Amino acid sequence: MSHEMTREVSGDTSRERLLAEAFVDLADSLTDDFDVAEFLQSLATRCVELLGVSAAGVLLTDPEGELRLVSASGEHAWVLDLFALQQEEGPCLDCYRSGTAHANIALGGPQATTAWPQFATRAREAGYEMTQVLPLRQGDQVLGTLNLFQAKRTVLGPDEIALAQALADVATIAILHRRSLEQSEMRRGQLQEALTSRVAIEQAKGVLAERWKCTVDEAFEALRRHARANRLRLSECAQQVVAGELDTEGIRRG
Repeated sequence: MSHEMTREVSGDTSRERLLAEAFVDLADSLTDDFDVAEFLQSLATRCVELLGVSAAGVLLTDPEGELRLVSASGEHAWVLDLFALQQEEGPCLDCYRSGTAHANIALGGPQATTAWPQFATRAREAGYEMTQVLPLRQGDQVLGTLNLFQAKRTVLGPDEIALAQALADVATIAILHRRSLEQSEMRRGQLQEALTSRVAIEQAKGVLAERWKCTVDEAFEALRRHARANRLRLSECAQQVVAGELDTEGIRRG
């Protein structure tokens, strides 16, 4: 099965620009009108661009303590399936429980095939050879994980791992800051909002892909372009599509 194509970053200037944009996103998260789902979606995309990996995703815990996917760099079904599988088995679950990073895991190696046999097999079938998992952690509190997949059997060096952890820390800071703006009853609701938004986005992708006879990836990109062009939250735009309140042909034409 084919895997997602990695977007390459050319030259130090591009890398510095992308790093700057990542921290601009963090600054935006300090405003009152902050969309957690949109921020984490952007963060997953930044990871692919900055680290040269093939796919990235952020998983957060729901109110029951279960890991749930809230953002992914791509919308291919097999990538989403891998993230979903880690609710039951995989390095994300172990990383969340221990609060420690799992770096440079060879998916065909004895560690992966022994500890997570089903996950390792599915990941290799999807075209991935390596994975990295970093905790979203502050002190003893672990909110979730950042998961990276690589199609090539390439080891990430200490600098890349440190950058990946820094991006995970950025996500943690943004989420915890948003939490601090809410009343105690609303703190759990903010993460629940991100999880609920993901459901709406999945539904909207399916509606558009079926209507346009295109891939869910193409449907998602069109949905995101429309949201940005009209200054809408991605989740809000998705909910309008599902409710039949948007001209979907207008979205397709851009």
